Amino acid sequence: MTTDLREITEPVDLCRPDGRLNRDAVGWSRTPLHRANLRTDLRAGLHGWGRTKRWEYWGVVTPTHVVGLVVSSLDYAGVLGIYVLDRVTKQETVHDATVPLGRGVRLPDRAGTGRVEAHGGNLAFVFDQGVDATTLRATAPDVTVDLTLPAVPGHESLGVVVPWSDRLFQYTVKDVSRPVRGQLVVGGRPHDVPAGDSFAVLDHGRGRWPYSMTWNWAAGSGPGRGIQLGGKWTAGTGSTENALFVDGRAHYLGGAGEELRWDYDRTDWQRPWRMTGSRVEATLHPFHERAARTNLLVVAAETHQCFGEFSGWATSDDGERVPLDGLVGWTEEARNRW
Repeated sequence: MTTDLREITEPVDLCRPDGRLNRDAVGWSRTPLHRANLRTDLRAGLHGWGRTKRWEYWGVVTPTHVVGLVVSSLDYAGVLGIYVLDRVTKQETVHDATVPLGRGVRLPDRAGTGRVEAHGGNLAFVFDQGVDATTLRATAPDVTVDLTLPAVPGHESLGVVVPWSDRLFQYTVKDVSRPVRGQLVVGGRPHDVPAGDSFAVLDHGRGRWPYSMTWNWAAGSGPGRGIQLGGKWTAGTGSTENALFVDGRAHYLGGAGEELRWDYDRTDWQRPWRMTGSRVEATLHPFHERAARTNLLVVAAETHQCFGEFSGWATSDDGERVPLDGLVGWTEEARNRW
């Protein structure tokens, strides 16, 4: 599909009153404008309860660590996770928990506002999203995360609605290159998260998904620049989630629904990943691979996430080739049956 995706500039509901996709919500935005008014009870029908997925994922890169925080609700379960990578020693600290029926998981229906809260399996999370700052606090038996992300005037994100059908669809917000400061404690040892050298990325997701899906995602951050790329899961929908960020301004790279080409070696995940299209040629050079697998027969997942440094370029709306060299972040392939 090669139709242009319109820019949304006014608040809009994601769903119609009957729970199906509001077609007026399909498009992309520079700030979170969608209200995810998803019905999450049995009255939503076959394509409602059990197909509804909601999550907040924050990825943070510091000079010494990579941190991943996930709070999600899949209707039948809440899935929580804390991941910490020591970039020097390559030691991973991983804590996961599953909460039946998502009890105690609180997720607002708008990105960037309200409180995200969850607890289970000795894990606890509170994300407060305010006008002046967002705070991320999470604890596990040997991990404490206490971070502040000040609001930056003029900072834009990328919001996109991906429509598989009127019953199955996804709203995502990717907020890249958010400055962050605070402290991380791992195994009783504190580590500063220095402002200016540390960046956070948000993946906010609300929607109803097919049972089986594979996606690619890449995000890179640095001073004054950022890159957000996605693939596979958007194919054929007319929507893409590709954007360049320069001095806080979003330059949408998917105006004609172009899918990027992703080249990587599934037998050696730490070889370079290449993402190419008419307005981007990006390469991630990994320094670490995180592999996560779950197989409960009906529900299964396999994710390979590679952290590294980017090189290449992307073209801004005015035709300038903006270098991506030095941006730090990740690429991933995720395969889910859920």
